[in-house]
Amino acid sequence: MFDRLDPSDRRLLDEFQRDLPLVPRPFAEIGAALGIAEAEVLHRLDSLRARGMIARVGATVRPNTAGASTLAAMAVPEARIEEVAGIVGAEPGVNHSYLREDDWNLWFVATAPDTAALAAALHRIASTAGLRVLDLRLVRPFNIDLGFRLDAEARDAMPEARAARPAVLEPADRPILQTLTEGLPLVARPFAAIAARLDRPEAEVIARIAALSGAGILTRVGVIVRHRAIGWAANAMVVWDLPDDRIEAAGRALARLCGVTLCYQRRTVPGLWDFPLYSMIHARSRTEADGILAEAAALPELAGARHRALFSLCCFKQTGALLKADAA
Repeated sequence: MFDRLDPSDRRLLDEFQRDLPLVPRPFAEIGAALGIAEAEVLHRLDSLRARGMIARVGATVRPNTAGASTLAAMAVPEARIEEVAGIVGAEPGVNHSYLREDDWNLWFVATAPDTAALAAALHRIASTAGLRVLDLRLVRPFNIDLGFRLDAEARDAMPEARAARPAVLEPADRPILQTLTEGLPLVARPFAAIAARLDRPEAEVIARIAALSGAGILTRVGVIVRHRAIGWAANAMVVWDLPDDRIEAAGRALARLCGVTLCYQRRTVPGLWDFPLYSMIHARSRTEADGILAEAAALPELAGARHRALFSLCCFKQTGALLKADAA
């Protein structure tokens, strides 16, 4: 699918997943880089969004810096999958929900303005569905970017997660962050449109986005791609069972491996889910994904580690995070 797109569309998807120009007319700068007009950039991005190939032009927020978030899992009987996926998806703070190949088959990311609101959301889901929810909180990120290059010749290992400085966040930043997770308006001056909505100067909004990006609270600002829609349909969450003293070395090694697009440590649930290390593989085919997994399993830092590959079967929901209570 990606290879059949117009060359300018391919470049928009491949080259602008991060480092959106933080200037009054960012799409004009992108157009200058592509050799096309600002209006055409906006038209192409709007078309890619309408075709489901991008979620938005905006930002991703580092977990647990501007709000609370967790990865959760449920073991749903096959006959109830659609019903329970509907219950999960109806919760405003759920921004990603996938069916995966495992007994623990329904996986979702839940976000909220704070930990109390997050706990309440998980409780509502568990109570309504009548099923247990595994709450697998983030412990340590090794790579949480997901903005990987799509051109095979340009593809490389993902950047290692930077240290975040949450103290940079100001109370007035939350409406800006919420807008960025929902998506910039596709207009010539998107930051001016946000500023007008928030009754703040455009230059101030741009400056705050730059500060939040520099502090690692925003992991990236740019085009947020829907990978399955453009051909990356063989996606696996690979979980690894390792003792605590091996996790850091293994996580850093996994994060450096080309083809591994996310890597982080999470809490376990002893006796139910004993895998503390997670890595995501995004590939075009099972064969390609299996090859990346074989490379990962062969890393010295992962020698002998039990692992499980949970390939995604269906995406039920994919939206931005919920960071403001009144955004629900």
